[in-house]
Amino acid sequence: MIQFETDNDFQEGALLLFNKPYEWTSFDLVNKIKHKIKHKFHYKKVKVGHAGTLDPLATGLLIVCVGKYTKKIDSYQSQVKEYIATLKLGETTPSFDLETEIDQIYPTEHITKDLIDDILKSFIGEIQQRPPDYSAVKVNGKRAYEYARKGQEIEIKKKTLAIDEIEVLEFEKDILKIRVICSKGTYIRALARDIGQKLNSGAHLTALERTRIGDFHINDALEIEDFIKFLENL
Repeated sequence: MIQFETDNDFQEGALLLFNKPYEWTSFDLVNKIKHKIKHKFHYKKVKVGHAGTLDPLATGLLIVCVGKYTKKIDSYQSQVKEYIATLKLGETTPSFDLETEIDQIYPTEHITKDLIDDILKSFIGEIQQRPPDYSAVKVNGKRAYEYARKGQEIEIKKKTLAIDEIEVLEFEKDILKIRVICSKGTYIRALARDIGQKLNSGAHLTALERTRIGDFHINDALEIEDFIKFLENL
């Protein structure tokens, strides 16, 4: 989806909805969009930013703001978000996703659908969550992942956040797929870690898609290739 402040004027402002590609950083996508807009319209400068970072191994909805719309980034970031997450039970990784290798294996024979349902209920409402070591949280002026990649232990303060809904979409053997509606600042990777621990096992993310931010939905999002074609046809 492309929404303009005035008709087809990126300098005045535009709101763009994208499906972030797998293994792209959010900055990669913003940088690509900025480059294409500047090249197309011969702008010397144009403001481009995003409302809510997605990890490189996550896909899904990324709100990109151009021009005067960048002033609205904070309001978009503060809206509730919906994710579809796939967890591998019985295994953990230091990053809580596939960025790092499996470091521990745990039993899963005791895990049932009823146990999962009971455990997930305990996450509903306001909770305290410790962000992952492999995250962009700042600790003493540096990103947490900078310490983690050097094997350095750090103290990261827990954050208060809210989980509005958690729904089991699929569960088979050691694969659990859930839908989560949550507040700004929620790390779904950390939620996977905590679910694994409460199941007396382990867990890490194998897939993550953001499907909604406020009233904006992934079904309305553009692929970057489609946006490039749109610019070419202007």
